[in-house]
Amino acid sequence: MTDIRGNAASVTFEHVVKIYPGVSSPAVNDVSFSIEAGKLVTLLGPSGCGKTTTLRMIAGLEMPSSGRVLIGGADVTRLPATERDVSMVFQSYALFPHMTVMENVGYGLKFSGHGKSEAAARARAGLELVGLSGFEERLPSELSGGQQQRVAVARALVLEPQVLLFDEPLSNLDAKLRRQVREEIRDIQTKLGLTVVYVTHDQEEALAVSDRIIVMNKAVIAQDGSPRELYDAPASAFVADFIGEANILSCNVVSVADGRAKVSIGPVTITTPARGHAGGPAKLAVRPNRIMISPAGAKNSLPATVRKATYVGSHMEYMVDTPSGAIFVVSPEVDTVHASGQSIGLQFPAGGPVLVD
Repeated sequence: MTDIRGNAASVTFEHVVKIYPGVSSPAVNDVSFSIEAGKLVTLLGPSGCGKTTTLRMIAGLEMPSSGRVLIGGADVTRLPATERDVSMVFQSYALFPHMTVMENVGYGLKFSGHGKSEAAARARAGLELVGLSGFEERLPSELSGGQQQRVAVARALVLEPQVLLFDEPLSNLDAKLRRQVREEIRDIQTKLGLTVVYVTHDQEEALAVSDRIIVMNKAVIAQDGSPRELYDAPASAFVADFIGEANILSCNVVSVADGRAKVSIGPVTITTPARGHAGGPAKLAVRPNRIMISPAGAKNSLPATVRKATYVGSHMEYMVDTPSGAIFVVSPEVDTVHASGQSIGLQFPAGGPVLVD
């Protein structure tokens, strides 16, 4: 098989700003980060946060208003897309409907100095890599959505880009197919050691595929870290709620010693990393699956009343009312159901609640 391993390169943003004419607020505002060669990093955030504009500035489809963009250490800030060694997989796939799968995958190679036989060999290697050997003569209309997406990935891979960019690549697929294709993308990235920058607004997708996640909000970086860091130790209420569901509870920091905070939530007292918080009112992020349901009146428990109980197969979901407000709880105990109106207690195991800004 022809080797189509990419020549992976790092990506660096240095104080990049993007302001569109006639728009008062920057689309990207003083953003800096560095992506290591051979890693998959996801830009995650709500619509309008700046993630797609950031991706397009890596691709050369948008130019920064100020700041620098480097690929492999080389300054490409003012280079157009045609002079950057990057490939992009679009949300719409952008396949040519009148071309066969083979012709679609080999299209870019015709303009990259490859001979006809080499281009054909590389196109076949790309299709084999994405599991589409035998589909060479089919038209895009004869493929499923997932197969079309894989053709788009193969077309990008055969160009051996320094950086491979994905713009919401799975948004047109159903839930089961999204899971399958994201695993295939991750497998290919790992196998070939590609540098991948991946844009999505789907937090589960980001957690599943990424080495690192850069969470963006309102044109700036809200937090940058590994999937586990962002899930277990979100820096803010926004990140906590965007990376998986979180209950944001009002609490009071009673005391701080040796980097640990003693925190009260109503009658409940817990200790958790202080994370720079001093005494006084604060906010606590608690994942629904990191709350334990106990009998009403149990020691160090928050009194609660079940408002709604929902069975969803693998677990129970509860919406409960407490003196600290409504709390969403996920319990693996599907054989012990707490009925609507029942009084229960909520306990917060160590490692669950996190103080956030």
